[in-house]
Amino acid sequence: MNMQISNPKTFDARELRDVLGQFATGVTVITTCGDEGQPLGLAVNSFASVSLDPAEILWSIVSSAPSRSAFEGHGAFAVNIMAASAKEQTLRFAQPIENKFEGVDWTPGWCDVPVLSGAIATLECDVKRAIPCGDHHIVVGSVRAIGQSGGAPLVFHKGQFQSLGEPI
Repeated sequence: MNMQISNPKTFDARELRDVLGQFATGVTVITTCGDEGQPLGLAVNSFASVSLDPAEILWSIVSSAPSRSAFEGHGAFAVNIMAASAKEQTLRFAQPIENKFEGVDWTPGWCDVPVLSGAIATLECDVKRAIPCGDHHIVVGSVRAIGQSGGAPLVFHKGQFQSLGEPI
């Protein structure tokens, strides 16, 4: 089945961002280690499951991110699915600040990648591949370890952090 668009509409990046913002997502902090073993991390909402067998996930990072080479070069990373109660901690990883881990409680996981205590679930992964796509790289990971503590997730919707409402 071929879908055709009869009257394509032009739009700018802001309009596209607003439309994409209608899709509520969970919030993750993806972590790895830098060249000298220092912990690195960034807030990401472009995360998804790829496969259960084999266990694989994906996330995307802007190609120009200063930490992109570390994520691909270290060979391992952790996906920390953040709790609503960890909003302030998560905000540190969404900003271009020098030491994002200052005051953040974490333990070393698979290949020493930081696993954050503010996460309600974690997936520790090997980098399977990084695929250039537009202005981002899609990182596919093979899941090596998982964990969960439960709790309410942090959600991102319409450009703002939210908490999850009651089931309907």
